Amino acid sequence: MSIISLIIDEVKVTAHEGTTILEAALGADIYIPHICSHPFLPPFKDLKPAEFIYQGESRLENMKARLEYEGCQLCVADIEGIEGLQRACNTQIAEGMVIRTNTPEIQEFRRDRLMHILSRHPHACLTCAQKEGCARFPCSTNVPENERCCPLFGSCEFQRVAEYIGIKPETPRYIFEDLPVIEGEPLFKRDYNLCIGCTRCIRVCRDVLGVGALDFVFNEDGQVIVGTVAPTLKESACRFCTACVEVCPTGALLDKEEYTEAPCQTSCPAGIDVPRYVHLVSEGKFAEAAAVIREKVPLPRVLGYVCPHDCELKCRRGEINEPVAIRALKRVAAESDDRRWKERLKPVAPTGKKVAIVGSGPAGLSAAYFLTRLGHSVTIFEAASKPGGMMQTAIPRFLLPQGVLDEEIEEILSSGVELRLDSPVEDVRELLKGRYDAALLAIGLQEGSKLPIPGSDLEGVLIGLDFLRDVSEGGEVQLGQRVLVLGGGGVACDVARTARRLGAQRVAMACLESRDTMPAFRPDISQTEAEGIEIFPSRSFKQILGENGKVKGVECLKVKWMEFDEEGRLHLEAVPESEHILEADTVIFAVGQAPDYQFAERSGLELTSRGVIKASSETLETNLQGIFVSGDAVTGPASIVEAVATGRAAAISIDKYLGGQGLLEEDLSGEEIPPYLGREEGFAEKARVDPPLLPAEEWTRSFKQVELVLNAEQAVSEGSRCLRCNLRFGIPKPILPPQQKLWVEFCPENVNQAPESEGVYRLLDEHENVIYIKGAINLRRELDEQLELRETARYFTYEEEPMYTQRESQLLQQYVAEHGQMPEGNRELDDLF
Repeated sequence: MSIISLIIDEVKVTAHEGTTILEAALGADIYIPHICSHPFLPPFKDLKPAEFIYQGESRLENMKARLEYEGCQLCVADIEGIEGLQRACNTQIAEGMVIRTNTPEIQEFRRDRLMHILSRHPHACLTCAQKEGCARFPCSTNVPENERCCPLFGSCEFQRVAEYIGIKPETPRYIFEDLPVIEGEPLFKRDYNLCIGCTRCIRVCRDVLGVGALDFVFNEDGQVIVGTVAPTLKESACRFCTACVEVCPTGALLDKEEYTEAPCQTSCPAGIDVPRYVHLVSEGKFAEAAAVIREKVPLPRVLGYVCPHDCELKCRRGEINEPVAIRALKRVAAESDDRRWKERLKPVAPTGKKVAIVGSGPAGLSAAYFLTRLGHSVTIFEAASKPGGMMQTAIPRFLLPQGVLDEEIEEILSSGVELRLDSPVEDVRELLKGRYDAALLAIGLQEGSKLPIPGSDLEGVLIGLDFLRDVSEGGEVQLGQRVLVLGGGGVACDVARTARRLGAQRVAMACLESRDTMPAFRPDISQTEAEGIEIFPSRSFKQILGENGKVKGVECLKVKWMEFDEEGRLHLEAVPESEHILEADTVIFAVGQAPDYQFAERSGLELTSRGVIKASSETLETNLQGIFVSGDAVTGPASIVEAVATGRAAAISIDKYLGGQGLLEEDLSGEEIPPYLGREEGFAEKARVDPPLLPAEEWTRSFKQVELVLNAEQAVSEGSRCLRCNLRFGIPKPILPPQQKLWVEFCPENVNQAPESEGVYRLLDEHENVIYIKGAINLRRELDEQLELRETARYFTYEEEPMYTQRESQLLQQYVAEHGQMPEGNRELDDLF
């Protein structure tokens, strides 16, 4: 494509053939006002109205069949040799063009067009003399609420453009039309009173994403009226991606809950690019999806079986009907891994540094893998005879098959990690004495505990972790016919379900927490109950009852309320006269886990008040230089994916400690995801496809996997339910008008020019960000004092104002509305705003 030269506002500009005048000007930092154009949207031509649209239940017919959409016309320009003003947004450049974009004639035309647009949009706040810093409520001039600007006031694109062009004094007052406000639809609301007919939402939906849920008609006055193609978004085949909200220049479209990244990805402790791999699954590219997962975690198959999938709780599809079955899709992808991602691994030069890792659980294995990817030599010391940590000893095989775990571990070891089994470490400090350059503790919380209540030493009282370990290792386990598990976490559920499979006739769980606050994940609780295990929540345990030295039951009290304080101490109130007995001949404690305290003491490691190893929250380095910690040993009891995430974080910190940069980002799939959705009738009604399960009567007869895997067709169908709400974050922000600088350098010479009167001043840092706002009875005196106090201040501005305390409040409110927090120098006032 050839390069074209032209002149815009006396500046020589070059741009590619096919570029519009607006694109060429903006690319050369020459701002031309515009509101219907957007950098994500192609230039429009021949945009014709629909026969009808809907605003809620109201059907609106097109009244101007031969009329075509002409845009906002704010971007007009004067092209030498062409009569009349031309729209810069859809006029392509030509060699030698001479263009003027800001003549008096053009400025007057824009102000007239803006007046026309404002005549049907609330604008009282834009013309108010007290607008700066105003939060709209209360209104000092008592303007009716429906004539004020929307909640975006102060950070609104349309406001910025209007203020740049200039609002004519004769602009008529806005007359509220009481148009529909649609709040009953999922995810976002639409206020047609705030729509200016720019058609951005229509064009991103139809022309870019290929959905076509929105359209427009002309009314009798030739005004653009936007709406849906059917009475509801679901009937309009909306995909609920919310790209329309992203490109809207006013408050006509607003998220019900604001978010800046895909919730599924931000809720994943490992930061896996969930939207990307779900989309690849929807296209049947399972191996490529597995590669995306492997960019962040080296145990994708394990997580496909036992990840708690917090991402599904945050999935926005759940606002439509049901969340996407993300973990099931992860398993499909991981089971289809063809290892082609290895071809895209970047070659790594050895650093010559050696790292010792103590423990081969999910945190230790993950750290080992990523440290090898950073060029370090890694040795894992494992005290047990098998690697895997709690994955090996505490997760039942009906949840995580042995073969899957073995293959995942072997894949990590094949990357060059040395594993030493039956190799306990007595004092981690010994590893750094000339042998290793750094060490990582990934020892987990291997020790279970009993509550200090009478009867805990009776025959038939067991510890949950020991019980699971014995079962895993094939040891003999003696259970009665009535088993009571004390605890409400994931380990308690695993213990209870394992006891059922070992033949106990009646298994129950009792826990201190209420049903809603049980620490176990919801799916674990549901499957536990589905296996006939009864749960008794809100119970405190008074004593274990015995007869002839053997367990007979547990005396309990019902709990009215309970909480743990910051030091981890329990406070509760029991229901008066609520004593009762839960009968059992085996009681299994699953009420807590702890690290190996003797190891910590021998190694000189400091512990927190919660009983875990103390470490920097930023680097995970312990009180011992060069010794880091990851996994449950630092976080407390957590999920496998959280352990994997801390292992990766520790690897990055260790690499930086050893002189590296901690760079682990790799693209292992090589797949580009186009911003296209396509129209799909009935999309919103598509039901969730859950993985098939073993017949319920077979669940407790063996240790077979209960949850099976989706087939390819099911996986593609389920993946296609994703809203792809991440697409909007790839949409570039609109180019806003330049702002006039109102500040000067913060120095004694300029401060001495400030008046000794009442007013409000603002201080800015070197990046011209406001860092402090303050009202003052004497501006010069206070600014002079700030010269000594605010070392980061580089610029300042002020305004004289007798009502300086009120003005300070207004400016702070405006700042909070725009930035979501106070300026750094005003953070002590957060609670007030």
